[in-house]
Amino acid sequence: MNVIDQLIQKKARLCVIGLGYVGLPLTLEFAKKIQVTGFDINPDKIKSLRKDIADQKISLVSDPDCLQEAIFFLVAVPTSIDKHNIPDLGPLLSACELVGKHLKVGAYVVFESTVYPGCTEEDCLPVLEKFSGLKAGRDFKYGFSPERINPGDLNHRLINTVKVVSGCDQEALENIARLYELVVEAGLYRASSIKIAEASKIVENTQRDLNIGLMNELSMIFDRMGINTYEVLDAAATKWNFLNFKPGLVGGHCISVDPFYLTFRASSLGYESKVISASRYINDEMAKYVARKIIHHVLKFQDPVVLIKGVTFKENVSDIRNSKIVDTVKELQSFHIKVDIEDPYADGEEVRLQYGIQLNDYPGKHYDAVIITVPHSSYVDLNDDYFCSITKPEALIADLKGIYRNKILNRKYWTL
Repeated sequence: MNVIDQLIQKKARLCVIGLGYVGLPLTLEFAKKIQVTGFDINPDKIKSLRKDIADQKISLVSDPDCLQEAIFFLVAVPTSIDKHNIPDLGPLLSACELVGKHLKVGAYVVFESTVYPGCTEEDCLPVLEKFSGLKAGRDFKYGFSPERINPGDLNHRLINTVKVVSGCDQEALENIARLYELVVEAGLYRASSIKIAEASKIVENTQRDLNIGLMNELSMIFDRMGINTYEVLDAAATKWNFLNFKPGLVGGHCISVDPFYLTFRASSLGYESKVISASRYINDEMAKYVARKIIHHVLKFQDPVVLIKGVTFKENVSDIRNSKIVDTVKELQSFHIKVDIEDPYADGEEVRLQYGIQLNDYPGKHYDAVIITVPHSSYVDLNDDYFCSITKPEALIADLKGIYRNKILNRKYWTL
């Protein structure tokens, strides 16, 4: 019996490895159609999820022995970089070891974790083969389907976003496509090879990084000219083919990480990236650029205090991974400037553990500067009266995303 038919007839299980912002939506959607085991190495996360999810089709586990019934594995673990911006494949290869120990003849393994082109076949397969004793392509099939989950986006979801799929051969491609067709209503794009699918994901985020990098560089140039970047972009956007990107801090797990996978791979092949590396440098330096603007303003005051509104990497999410405002905080503190931070979406304990930063439940008064980093829904309606109530008369309102343009009248105003 075909592997997909086994899943549909509930004679075998799908196993999702990693229950983060990618793996959990996969688990929940597939559980509407087939039996699913969701695995995560964090037992506390499993306990928490079990309280929230009552679906009997889902088995949530942190015990590897519970993977015996799985015949189809989706690997959705994080792929990050180290402090030297080198890809960290540790979690991915550990997942390969785990899956390898439970592979059986006829099984499938599909990777969703973002990697550089060639990683699936050159780095992951040897581990799968070593710990399974099986031969890839002959005893088990494999493929790659890059995740396109956008945290906090209620419009573009797994089911209504076209899914790129690839397989080690035509049979694998068709079976992998059949699996995803169970839940993806928007349709599939069948890539001609696994490397093509891997590269497509890297390009999606590298393109955004490049465009935001250009906007950030323009904002620094226009700041020296004394003109507002957002007004320039509004004017330019009247052209029908203008791409309306905005300046800002580039954090999160994708855009600030994925380009380094591509430049790393390029370097290993003897090519040193120029354009991609330049945009990465610009975007990584923006946090310090913001800090320097604030420092220049507040150091003339005695014992200056700055409020930062927003520590998550984007609006209306709790995700603080690679939050670049943390670099701004550290730069300000290096000048002995007191910094208060508040964010209605961020988890205070998570921020403390990850960054050593204490969140404030409520902002104080008499700030010398306020930095608004993201357009959280609870921020967008704040007005001039509000900022006057929490700042000194000579304070600076640094609105990084241009939320309050032409609305701050009684304080000095600056935006990227």
